[in-house]
Amino acid sequence: MKHYKHPEQLDLLPYVAKWCVIASLIAILAGSASAFFLHSLEFATQWREAHPWIIWLLPFAGFAVGWLYLHTGKPVEAGNNLLIDEIHDPKKVIPVRMVPLVLIGTVISHLFGASVGREGTAVQMGGALADQLTHLFKLRHEDRKLLLMAGIAAGFSSVFGTPIAGALFGLEVLAIGRMRYDAIFPCFVASIAADQIGLAWGVHHTHYALTEMAPIAIWSMAAVIVAGIVFGLIGMVFANTTHTLSAFMKKHIAYGPLRPFIGGLIVAIAVWVVGAHRYIGLGIPVIVESFQHALSPWDFLAKMAFTITSLGTGFKGGEVTPLFYIGATLGNALAPLLHLPFSMLAGLGFVAVFAGAANTPIASAVMAVELFGPEIGPFAAVACVVAYLFSGHTGIYHAQRIGHSKHRPLPEGMKISELNAYKAKLKQEHLEKNTVSTDKQKAES
Repeated sequence: MKHYKHPEQLDLLPYVAKWCVIASLIAILAGSASAFFLHSLEFATQWREAHPWIIWLLPFAGFAVGWLYLHTGKPVEAGNNLLIDEIHDPKKVIPVRMVPLVLIGTVISHLFGASVGREGTAVQMGGALADQLTHLFKLRHEDRKLLLMAGIAAGFSSVFGTPIAGALFGLEVLAIGRMRYDAIFPCFVASIAADQIGLAWGVHHTHYALTEMAPIAIWSMAAVIVAGIVFGLIGMVFANTTHTLSAFMKKHIAYGPLRPFIGGLIVAIAVWVVGAHRYIGLGIPVIVESFQHALSPWDFLAKMAFTITSLGTGFKGGEVTPLFYIGATLGNALAPLLHLPFSMLAGLGFVAVFAGAANTPIASAVMAVELFGPEIGPFAAVACVVAYLFSGHTGIYHAQRIGHSKHRPLPEGMKISELNAYKAKLKQEHLEKNTVSTDKQKAES
């Protein structure tokens, strides 16, 4: 064991100084990019709402985005999953082209009426911009991992205005059941600073008001557990269906730009047939409405259908804000059944469906406190953890690794995208074992 002549705390001073500088630069880059993105998104949303006919151009917008990625975006097409893979297995610096590509692709998607989110764009911009500092500071692989995690945290924080949840998201999203504590300081500094940078650029985040809360009691906690189970199952269905549709489209439609063209055509026709403008774009007004009074019980299903179609066919953006919409409207629908206030259950659904789909229960519970106030904290913690457990080993980010399985033992380090093949292999081995055993018994008899 090496002997040190000075206290360990002295070694921490240059470490803290180093990451203060790097994390601050990440915050400036990610916070400024997110601010520009959010202002662009606001303009695109207002223009689309003032000109609803533009939905008929959505197929052509999808084709254009698909063509752009086909010819210039192949190395960065994996998006958030590329960031997660690079943190687990560092190979090469992420091309800076990811930033303009995902920014343009997302704004176009929103302008013409796709049902997509915004977190994916902010996270990808934050991670890609942060990674450009790798060469500047000549960082080692281990330091580069922290750099990328800080970029993810800064992007998430600046787009939602939740600095603590943003930092925790950057720490928690990489692996199911495990967090990297060596990245705590860079993630928190970058996340908190990025939020402040966004505010300095004039970003205004939506305020969600909880009008009524149930007391903490056995009956209310039992109802929240039931709701958490439903939230987790819906998160699982959303993630699995989106991945299944994406795989189906890639298998049967070889030419990439045609996939979002077809998806855009389906969305446009559906909007025209049922007058479903409330289910496209971010849907922030409907989320706010879900905290105020009862909504149609099928709103969450309709939003799921539009979002799965948009993302599964190749439109760019993110999953998180649509998950907020799905969760809030689902909570709104469950409130009278569980005898809980509309605003309370809408708030719980808002964070818990996301917790289940993204496998980030701690970040989601803290987000509830940051957005809705400390009173919802105990309920949010229970709802998010239950949703996380009942969503199974699935998720919207298929590059996530198994850090510690939720219940049944699974190999550590395996991607969740590899689990189906692993389970199929185990099933085949079990069948072969049973066959051999049966043949042996017949031979003996």
